[in-house]
Amino acid sequence: MAAHIRRRLRKGATTTAVAAAAVAALAASQAPAATLADGPAGGGDPKAAGEDTASAEDDGAATGNSPYYTDLPPLVTPDRPGASSNLPTTGSAEAGIPASILAAYKQAEQTVATTDPACRLPWQLLAAIGKVESGQARGGRVDANGTASPRILGPALNGQGFALIKDTDGGAYDGDAVHDRAVGPMQFIPSTWASWGQDANGDGRKDPNNIYDAALAAGRYLCANDRDLAIAADLDKAVLSYNRSNEYLRTVRSWFSYYQRGTHEIPDGTGTLPTTPSTPSPNPGPSTDPGPSTTPRPKPSPDKPGGKPSPGPSKPGDGSTSPTPKPPTSKPTPAETFGSLENAGTGPLRATAGQAFDERVSVLARNALGAPLGKVPVTFTVTGNTGTLFAGGKKTVTVRTGSDGTATAPELKAGEKAGEFTVTAVAGTGRPRTLTYAATVTARQADAIVRTDEKALVAAPGEKFGNAVTVKATYKDASAAGVAVTATMVKDPLGLFDNDKGPYFQDAAGKPVRTLTTLTTDAEGVLRLPEIFADDTEGTFKLRLTTEGGASVVIELTVQAPEEAAPEETAPEETAPEKTATPEA
Repeated sequence: MAAHIRRRLRKGATTTAVAAAAVAALAASQAPAATLADGPAGGGDPKAAGEDTASAEDDGAATGNSPYYTDLPPLVTPDRPGASSNLPTTGSAEAGIPASILAAYKQAEQTVATTDPACRLPWQLLAAIGKVESGQARGGRVDANGTASPRILGPALNGQGFALIKDTDGGAYDGDAVHDRAVGPMQFIPSTWASWGQDANGDGRKDPNNIYDAALAAGRYLCANDRDLAIAADLDKAVLSYNRSNEYLRTVRSWFSYYQRGTHEIPDGTGTLPTTPSTPSPNPGPSTDPGPSTTPRPKPSPDKPGGKPSPGPSKPGDGSTSPTPKPPTSKPTPAETFGSLENAGTGPLRATAGQAFDERVSVLARNALGAPLGKVPVTFTVTGNTGTLFAGGKKTVTVRTGSDGTATAPELKAGEKAGEFTVTAVAGTGRPRTLTYAATVTARQADAIVRTDEKALVAAPGEKFGNAVTVKATYKDASAAGVAVTATMVKDPLGLFDNDKGPYFQDAAGKPVRTLTTLTTDAEGVLRLPEIFADDTEGTFKLRLTTEGGASVVIELTVQAPEEAAPEETAPEETAPEKTATPEA
C-alpha cells in the first residue's frame, strides 16, 4: 500500500502555509531517532517514487499491510519527561488513552518484562502502534473484558490497492473466507495471529479483538529477534517489522515521543478516532468492507485519479503482491525462537567446605511466545576463588534444555576455602540472556569439642607445661576434619576478657602470644596444641578453644612453684642414766 502523506495536523488548519509550518514544527520536535529517507510526496508506488521500504529483521507479518491512520499528535505536548506514572487526569480526548486500552498496554509491558527483560518493551510503543493502527480500539469502544465490539476489521487484502493475501483462517477471525483482513485493535492478519496470538486476560481464548490479548501479542512480536527496544535502531526495526514503510515508522515514532512525554486516562468509549487513512483505493465512494463504519476506508490514489491503484510498500509476511504469502524458510518460527531465560526455582546455594551443595542451579528457557523451549544450549560457569567446581572437576559446563524448557547444571562441590562465588548461566546468540546466582562456601563446622584426656596441666613459673593439650572435634557425632579452631587465654569461661598474664604460646620468633587462629583439626578431627609456657605469675588460668559452628571447651592451667621438701628431724642421742653410789653396808 502506498503511504498517504496527507495528514490531518490539527483541526482548523485551512491553508497550505499553516500545514507546512505545522509539519516543520513537528519534525523539529518529534523526529525519530534514526535518519530515514522521506517517502513520496503523494500516493502511488513507493518504489517508483524512491521510498525506502527498509526490510525488517524477519519476514513474519503483523498487519499484512492493512491501512493505518496517519494523523499526528497535537503540536503542544504534555512535556512530562518519563511520565509513565502519576499521569494527569484531564486533557483532550484526542490525546488521552481509554482506561482499558491503557491498562492492557501496561499489563503487556509488565508481562514481557518478566519473560524477556532484555527487550525493555515500553508500553508507550504499544500505545503509539495502537493509536496508528486502530485509534486506540476506535476510541476505547470495548466491553468489560476488553474486547472490541463490534470487531475491528481492515479492508480485504485482495490486491486492489493492497497486498494480495488469500484466506488463511477460513474466515474464523476476520469473517472473510476469500481474502485475509487485519483484525482487532492491533490489526493482526490471521496467519500472523496463528503464530503470535496470546491469552493475556486468562479467559482461555486467544482473541485478536481483545485488547489484552492483542497488546501482549504485539509486545512479543516487537521483541522478536533478540531486539532491545531501548536501542533506537532496534526499536525502528521492530516498528518496520509491523509495517515496512518509513512513513509508518515516522507516524508511530511521533506518537511514541508524545506518549513518552505524558498522557492521561479517559473513560472507555470517549476517545476520538483519527480520520486520515494511509491507503489508496481503486474505487472512490462507499466501501464494501464488512467492518465497522470507523474502519479506515480506501481512497483514490492522488497521483492516478480514476486509474488502477499502485501497490503499496510490502509488509512483512507478504513480501510482494504474489497470490499467497510465503513464510520464511531460513528463519525459525516464533515457537522455535529463543526469547528469554529465567530461574527455574533454584534455591539458596550454600555448602560447607569440601561438601556437595544440596541445591543445583536450574534455568528455564522460553520461546518468543513465552512458552518453554527445548534444545537450547545453556552454559554454566563458576567464578570465584573458593575452589568450588562442578562434578567432574569442571568450572564450565554446557547443558541443553529438555522438552519442558529446563536445564539443570551438574552438582556443585564446595572448595576448601570459605567465601562467596557466583554461577552464571548464559543462553542465546547475538544478544545472549544471562542469569547470575550468588553462592556461599562456609567453613567446616563442629558442634562439639572435648579434651582427649584428663591429666592436670601444671607448670612452675617460667617453665613450660609438661602435658600436651589434645582435643577432638565432632559434628553430629562424627569426626569433624579440617575444622578451624581458635585458642585463647582468657580470664573467664565465656572468653569475654583476654588474659595478659600467665600461660602463653610462642610465635615463630619465640615471643609470647595468647591467641592462636591458625589451628585446624586433622582427618580424625583431632588437634594437638603447640607447647604452652608459664610466665612468673602464679595462679589458675583458663584456656578457651572455639570452633566454626560454635562448639567450645574451657581448660584449666595452673602455674605454681613446686613445694619445698620439709627438713628431716634428728633424734636426740640416748645417754646412760647416771649411777648413784650407795653406801656400803
